[in-house]
Amino acid sequence: MVTAVLSLREDYWEEYELEDEDISFLYEYLLENETPLTSGELMPILIDQRISREKVLLEKKRLDGNDIFYPKNQYDVGANLVFPAYEWQKGEVVALRSGENPATGQFNVIQVEFESGEQLEFASGIEDHILNIPPEAAQADSLNPETVVSDYRDTLIEQIELGLAVNEDFVQIAGRWFLRALLVDVNTGHLNLAEAVLDINQGGPLSTADLVKEVDLPTDVNPNLIEFSLDHALQEDPRFDEVGPAGIVAWYLKALEPESVQKTPLVLQYVPIEYDPESLTSDMLKLEKSLDDELSPWKGKRPEVEKAVEVHLIFPHWRAGTLPLSERVLPLFPTAYEAPRIRFTLIDGKTGDKFPGWVVRKERYVSGLKEWYEKNGLIPGGIVYIKPGPEPGEVIVETKSSRSTKDWMRTILVGSDGELVFATLKQILSSDYDERMAIVVPDVDPVDQVWIRNQDEPPPFEQIVVDTVRELTKLNPQGHVHVTELYASVNTVRRCPPGPLMSLLETRPWFVHVGDLHFRFDDSEGI
Repeated sequence: MVTAVLSLREDYWEEYELEDEDISFLYEYLLENETPLTSGELMPILIDQRISREKVLLEKKRLDGNDIFYPKNQYDVGANLVFPAYEWQKGEVVALRSGENPATGQFNVIQVEFESGEQLEFASGIEDHILNIPPEAAQADSLNPETVVSDYRDTLIEQIELGLAVNEDFVQIAGRWFLRALLVDVNTGHLNLAEAVLDINQGGPLSTADLVKEVDLPTDVNPNLIEFSLDHALQEDPRFDEVGPAGIVAWYLKALEPESVQKTPLVLQYVPIEYDPESLTSDMLKLEKSLDDELSPWKGKRPEVEKAVEVHLIFPHWRAGTLPLSERVLPLFPTAYEAPRIRFTLIDGKTGDKFPGWVVRKERYVSGLKEWYEKNGLIPGGIVYIKPGPEPGEVIVETKSSRSTKDWMRTILVGSDGELVFATLKQILSSDYDERMAIVVPDVDPVDQVWIRNQDEPPPFEQIVVDTVRELTKLNPQGHVHVTELYASVNTVRRCPPGPLMSLLETRPWFVHVGDLHFRFDDSEGI
């Protein structure tokens, strides 16, 4: 039996975009089901429908208005036919005569001229013949819904997002799509009640279902419609912030969010520094990745989620009470479809105490650890161990404490001229730290003043690096400094990822590499 193979062009799904028929289908589907769905949930439904539509078009295109030849049928001269047994070639009946066979009796013989010019004869009017069975229609992978969804998932979801975002008939809340025409009216009075409820609950977070109980909305409507309508109204009102992780809608009063969540702390604000990434050596690139700076570029595929990650704090994150959302750290924290800020729960790994944390997605940091740092005696260079919590939306943070001891530590002081200086002093420490990154800050207020002053009149980046190298080499008998020490120290006065710093060290002749990423400053260059 001949098998017809249906297939789309090779790049069909790579070039996929929503068409008017897709929009109409999704509109009718949501109208009938009255349930908001994410792009990921709509995608396989839409692809199945698109494939069914394309199959019909392919069949019509292949036949091109011709009939499939079946021996049981009778045909007249001039009939246009398609022959599955001859690789679906098309031909025209050009002659007709009678035929007879003792086994089958009388029948007709049609003479067919194919598009190639070849002429062949076929029997017609025979009821019992294997070619009377309709040919099976096999399909290539491009028409297999499961294969298409698996191979092109991200591309398909992205195109659905783009196509629906520009269509006013659809609205999206927390990743879910619905029809604007079906939204229940939510007025100012309802929103004022929602504000009061959140205010009573210290700003939130509260689920939409909790708010619906307190807001006087119709009760004779599909509950999914009620919640989605309230979600849409809250999203359009600047007083409210949707802060739930992916799959969970939770609302918060924006005015009551911590300041470090509403605005990036001064010490985390980065003014981009131009540099040539190609100037970094392989050892530098390896170190850059290990430092977990959220500002470092992400290269290649995202790493697999690790069971636990340790973060070595630099001064800006220690001062702001934050953690960097680096490439390795990010997968351990909640994410969201749209929400720029996510409220979640941090758990002290030693005590089990729970306290609120915030993921600030765009700026790539986690806020809410300032008091915890102070309680655990962490310093810049201190080590924080992070791992997933027992429940979704929970993250465990922990430090390793030791008996308080006095150690000679790199200490930052402010000189009489208001500039920062480094000294080696004995300090009492009680928590684990990275020896190369550790810096004790006995009085943080003068350091804050340096940041404020530098914000208004920022000194040149290279001058900061040169001054810091000179300061640090005074503390080392060998007269050199490791890149990690320099990175941690420069970040006590200016936010800077490792890349620009390393590039400067590699491209300036007055920074001399003495091995193993240690550098010394060459005063003879005259800078």
